[in-house]
Amino acid sequence: MSQLSPLADRARPVSFDEIVGQRHLFGPDGILRRMVSRGVVPSMIFFGPPGCGKTTAASIIASQTHKTLYRLNATTAGLDDIRRVAKDADGILGAEGVMLYLDEIQYFNKKQQQSLLEYLEDGRITLIASTTENPYYYIYDALLSRCSVFEFKHVPAADIEERLRSVAAKEYPRASVSDEAFRALADAGAGDVRRSLTMLEAALGAAENPDGTAEADLALVESLIPSVSQSNFDRDGDVHYDLLSCLQKSIRGSDPDAAVFYLARLLEGGDLISPCRRLMVIASEDIGPAYPMAPVIVRACVESARELGLPEARIPLANAAVILATAPKSNSAYAAYAAAEGEIHAGRGTEIPLHLRSPKFKGYKYPHDFPGHWVAQQYLPDDLKGKRFYAFGENKTEQAAKQYFEKIKGETP
Repeated sequence: MSQLSPLADRARPVSFDEIVGQRHLFGPDGILRRMVSRGVVPSMIFFGPPGCGKTTAASIIASQTHKTLYRLNATTAGLDDIRRVAKDADGILGAEGVMLYLDEIQYFNKKQQQSLLEYLEDGRITLIASTTENPYYYIYDALLSRCSVFEFKHVPAADIEERLRSVAAKEYPRASVSDEAFRALADAGAGDVRRSLTMLEAALGAAENPDGTAEADLALVESLIPSVSQSNFDRDGDVHYDLLSCLQKSIRGSDPDAAVFYLARLLEGGDLISPCRRLMVIASEDIGPAYPMAPVIVRACVESARELGLPEARIPLANAAVILATAPKSNSAYAAYAAAEGEIHAGRGTEIPLHLRSPKFKGYKYPHDFPGHWVAQQYLPDDLKGKRFYAFGENKTEQAAKQYFEKIKGETP
């Protein structure tokens, strides 16, 4: 590889032993390592944050299985590119076949993803698709069902540091990097090996002397690290999704400390809109009927935050996060909707009862004309008659509503 290539590319691993981190996949007992060694190479989806080895792993797998490797990026590729790979696959002799590495598959729409199915099913192409997003949200079921999904995780700083030392010794034999500088570079990568290698290259480039020697210390490294980079914030990537997920799970688990921490991670990364949206979702999904004022309060906090902007926006949003984390919890409304949605997707409930149909509403009973403003009558379609989607939560508010329901319906003495 040319010396003009970035250091991260020049130092790309060529064997499983050189891959940094991902021991669950490529360590001595790693599942993918065992599969490849036995010649078992299904179509796969790799998902994980940037710089964790997805592209490198695909190249190594193709090399070890002697497959012809094609690389496409879904941000620029289209159906014609897929067809060209398939056409080439038809002309390649031998049992090894073709491997297609498709990066950022989440940018393919449904039609583009479905175009892959034919080639996967007849064996012409073995697909390795990578994404920084949760594949169960961005990849269609038909394609998911034909692929094995493997998660790549952030690389520990200690593993990154070890790789940095190895690469520096090989690529910069006349350079000197202090222990503190190596540790700072590894930490600044925040799980992204490529990021740390890029910063190492920049540091040694800045420190290089006319005679080719270079000395990089902690002060030099710190001058190259913008504060926002240490949060490993990627607004469009899996890291961002993880932080939002952690925020919601912390609130759902009634942990205000963790909730405020993950909110701070998001806000310090410069994103205001996503935390606002997620907090509003949480108020209805996880607190819901247990504290009906939660959506109202959170909406007010969000409006304040948007009007204030950062950095002051962190104050009302922290208030919202703490209120939600310490509020009683109920997902009964969310669960009720999910249950109803399941019936709809199963094709049930298509016939609306006659007395609920316009324009005559024949046989409809007006509840306000009856004691307690309630009268027994059927509202669900016939094939769902008697079906229960909503179950009262155990919190004080929903139990009070339950008592009211039982009273007006005559279900209690």
